[in-house]
Amino acid sequence: MPLRKIITPIRELSDSGKLSGLLLLLATLVSLALSNSAWGPRYLHFWHTEVGAGPLVKSLAHWVDDGLMVVFFFLVGLEIKREVLYGELTDVRHALLPVLAAAGGVAVPAGIYLLCTAGTPAAHGWAIPTATDIAFSLGILSLLGSRIPPGLRIFLTALAIIDDLLAVLIIAVFYTAGLHLGYLMAAAGILALLVALNRLRVSWLPLYLLLGLGLWFVVLQSGIHATIAGVLLALTIPTASIEKLEHALQKPVSYLILPVFALANTAIVLSGEAVAGLLTPLGLGVGLGLLLGKPLGIFAATWLAVKTGVAGLPARVTWRMLLGLGFTAGIGFTMAIFIANLSFTEPGRVDVAKLAVIVGSVLAALVGIVILKTAPEADDEA
Repeated sequence: MPLRKIITPIRELSDSGKLSGLLLLLATLVSLALSNSAWGPRYLHFWHTEVGAGPLVKSLAHWVDDGLMVVFFFLVGLEIKREVLYGELTDVRHALLPVLAAAGGVAVPAGIYLLCTAGTPAAHGWAIPTATDIAFSLGILSLLGSRIPPGLRIFLTALAIIDDLLAVLIIAVFYTAGLHLGYLMAAAGILALLVALNRLRVSWLPLYLLLGLGLWFVVLQSGIHATIAGVLLALTIPTASIEKLEHALQKPVSYLILPVFALANTAIVLSGEAVAGLLTPLGLGVGLGLLLGKPLGIFAATWLAVKTGVAGLPARVTWRMLLGLGFTAGIGFTMAIFIANLSFTEPGRVDVAKLAVIVGSVLAALVGIVILKTAPEADDEA
């Protein structure tokens, strides 16, 4: 078979935005299959192998979460800064609708989760169903092609970026361990230096990245989750370098870091106990939060904003399309699994939360696809 026949479809998938989502799905299926095969014990042991030296001895799974994912959060920070400076979030009126929708999409899933888990130790995981996986969500829209108006795609992108920002704030405020003042002061000093370099218009990127490495180390040791360092560093990067860095990081993050994250964090043994856990308060809180909470929160907040005249719907976007978009935003996956790791220490509880994220995300995606495929275009809607 000619090499071009293999490369061309892959390139088309990459250009359309579908490939990253497909790789995440494939990595998840591979991880689940290996975990529940004869190689399961060795596969699970592999991710718990400790590597490093001195204060930096961690399991491979922790290195993925505390190391590789910092690069993912750095990219998220760059996207947030770009959107605020000269993207969809520049104009206050344009930004208001996705901001309100994202707030509703965080509040309602958290509320559903807390209703399900009230009075149980699992209540600490309330933030798990509040997250949206932008790669999967945009991938779903790309599957539907030209029937999706540009305004809906832009709205989802802005909403997901704000959702990521809210997730970062939630992690920083609610999922921080005991704080170490000395390391916090060192982090504040490095951050102040990075801000000063930005103000002085120093544009040499290696200096920012070197200081960013130092910032990552002291934040990691301070008790605040290390991924916050990636976002803070991104916000100090010179504006002229943002797009270049985004372009350089997009493929490594989408095609390497996130699939590795999926491999490391979906190593779940599908025992009868884990599957039964889907019907426990924890499993129901996560699953229903993603499947129902996300679309309800996004739709209700948007409806209120439009009906009160605070904002208007994007061009050619119908209410049914918006409902379908709400379900696609219920694909939590990457960020939801990440928060599940931060929420619990008991392996059984973590596995139930992750399995509920996968099931809730798949169901939300399927419902979203059906609604969007059957939604009439704006001109056809009565």
